[in-house]
Amino acid sequence: MVDQIQEAFASLYSTSPTLFRSPGRVNLIGEHTDYNQGFVLPAAINKELYFAVALNDDERCRIHAYDLQESVDVSIASFNKSEKGWANYVLGVVDQLQKQGLEVGGFDCVFGGNIPRGAGMSSSAALECGIGTALNTLFALGLSQEAIAKLGQKAENEYVGVQCGIMDQFANVFGRNNHVIKLDCRSLAYEYFPLDIDGYKIVLLDTNVSHSLDTSEYNIRRQQCEEGVHILQQQGLDITSLRDVSPEEIGQHQSAMDPVIFMRCHYVVEENRRVEEACHFLQQHDLLSFGKKMYESHEGLSNQYEVSCPELDFLVAQTRAHEQVLGARMMGGGFGGCTINLMEESVVEPLTEQIGKAYHNAFDLQLKVYVGDIVDGTSSIP
Repeated sequence: MVDQIQEAFASLYSTSPTLFRSPGRVNLIGEHTDYNQGFVLPAAINKELYFAVALNDDERCRIHAYDLQESVDVSIASFNKSEKGWANYVLGVVDQLQKQGLEVGGFDCVFGGNIPRGAGMSSSAALECGIGTALNTLFALGLSQEAIAKLGQKAENEYVGVQCGIMDQFANVFGRNNHVIKLDCRSLAYEYFPLDIDGYKIVLLDTNVSHSLDTSEYNIRRQQCEEGVHILQQQGLDITSLRDVSPEEIGQHQSAMDPVIFMRCHYVVEENRRVEEACHFLQQHDLLSFGKKMYESHEGLSNQYEVSCPELDFLVAQTRAHEQVLGARMMGGGFGGCTINLMEESVVEPLTEQIGKAYHNAFDLQLKVYVGDIVDGTSSIP
């Protein structure tokens, strides 16, 4: 793929490019906790975008999306949102750099890769942080890794118009080979934990569906959590978010809350504790207990937070009878997308084939399977 990107660049532009790579993201546990100022446990995965980038003297921003065979060419001094949705993730980064008073000149870029679109591996963050890192290097802007992650998030929030949290960009930039990142989404303090899974693989099972509820229900969940915080504050708890609440405390105030609000908040509070416990199990090299926390997370997401769907629930249920699968859960916003599974390497092919047949029989849908390794975050390619 890197060779193909270089060849495409050579055919379009006359200069010699600098090469970069930018990975996708998985989240082992800690779902819907990020916007509640809680904890998450993501990692960078070896499904990646590759960039060939060079300066030009034309004061133009010329970008070619290799996989789509589409191009955008705009003035670096004055540009508007593009009708091509993918281009706005790049232009949004340029826009943020300019808003910070940083001087960005003309550049040419070809990018492409193997991050599956729509599978919840955050190709958007890979695009934002990949181009952010490239421009930071080419124009010697002096931005830190954290600044690049925040830049990518703001580009998506303000230019693209998606109100994402910081987790995706942070995992993209700070990823470390064979490690997960415990990220505090309030302070951005982080800690690495070794993911010693020799003999096992991270396997993503893609439902190949995306239900239309995802955006509206996502916003509703955020509002429900905020309402729960307000109620708990009225009950005398000195808190600013659900991150400050223990499972015991929220249980004591259940009667003051609407049953649905309580379920939503109870899930978030428990999920934060699960992240803490999961990190402890990684330190103890106790993958069996870690996997149980993944299953518990899915049960909470399905039954309490109610962001799963029949397809996701079916795939998780299919793994429970197989001791070679240590844990499984839905990953991402919900209502479609992938389940993430910790699966014994020797059974990946036969077991995913078996599950795929059962899934097709149940839903008349083809199951997509992605096997990944945990890798370093965005970097240049020597």
